[in-house]
Amino acid sequence: MSSRRRIVIVCFAGVQPLDVTGPHEVFAGANEVLAHRSPGAQPYELMVCAASAGVVTGESGLGLVAPHAIPARGPIDTLLLPGGNGVYAAAADAQLVTTVRRAAARSQRIATVCSGTFLGAAAGLLDGKRVTTHWNRASRLARDYPALDVDPDAIYINDGNVWTSAGVTAGIDLALALVEHDHDADVAQTVARHLVMFLRRPGGQSQFAAPVWEKPAERDAVRAAQDLVNADPAADLRVGALAAAINMSERHFTRVFAAEVGEPPAKYVERVRVETARRHLEQRGATVAGVARQCGFGSAETMRRSFLRRVGVAPDDYRRRFAAR
Repeated sequence: MSSRRRIVIVCFAGVQPLDVTGPHEVFAGANEVLAHRSPGAQPYELMVCAASAGVVTGESGLGLVAPHAIPARGPIDTLLLPGGNGVYAAAADAQLVTTVRRAAARSQRIATVCSGTFLGAAAGLLDGKRVTTHWNRASRLARDYPALDVDPDAIYINDGNVWTSAGVTAGIDLALALVEHDHDADVAQTVARHLVMFLRRPGGQSQFAAPVWEKPAERDAVRAAQDLVNADPAADLRVGALAAAINMSERHFTRVFAAEVGEPPAKYVERVRVETARRHLEQRGATVAGVARQCGFGSAETMRRSFLRRVGVAPDDYRRRFAAR
């Protein structure tokens, strides 16, 4: 049997092109690096496939050539399932799902990029596994496939023979991790440098996620408390102060707020303050200490702890990456 690792990348109508090309270029780059070390070496055999060979139109309208049909026989090292807006139709295509499931049975490992987790989940390949996906689709994945343990913040996760990654460019992070796993950090680092990438991206998805709009609470009193928090995150928003403002006992307020909103008042206040601080830190000239005061944290250290919990990076790191220049 050939020692080359066969990487089968599955395409479908509405696929995200970068989910395909990003990992493809990482594996191709590894072939180049290793060929320099050992002339003639080609450790990865790359197969861009579809249900039928031909041109596949990606979600942005870009045409991708899939020279191969998904192989019906022979060993596969890595079955890679990309995502994109077309993944829901792909996951509902019984014939495609069956083909993917049969290919997975001959694969050493399964890898998904972005919402490719939906196709892997539909084929029953991820049950019981800890997985990730694009932050904006994580709640739907958890709802549609309760047998999965969904982590919405990770850039990529390895659980057994299953590797999953976050949205779009995170497929490059995932492929670099696979190269490092197959060879060594030096090979992966060389490929990352050629791509002008971090080998290990700092932080998680939370630093990129947009605030999630939530329907206001139905109970008038709870909605009034939410309005107080959203209107002035720097105000005195301790549970007792909020309860007094809406004429409720502290215990009763805490109970009904958690029931309506899904989290205790203090957690809601922290979340609103962190989102407000993120917007301030993205402004030119913002300082961490000044934003901490503006957003009700009291001190830069308190804001730092909240950021690490909620965003996965410190405020100063966030400001350096996202502040307007």
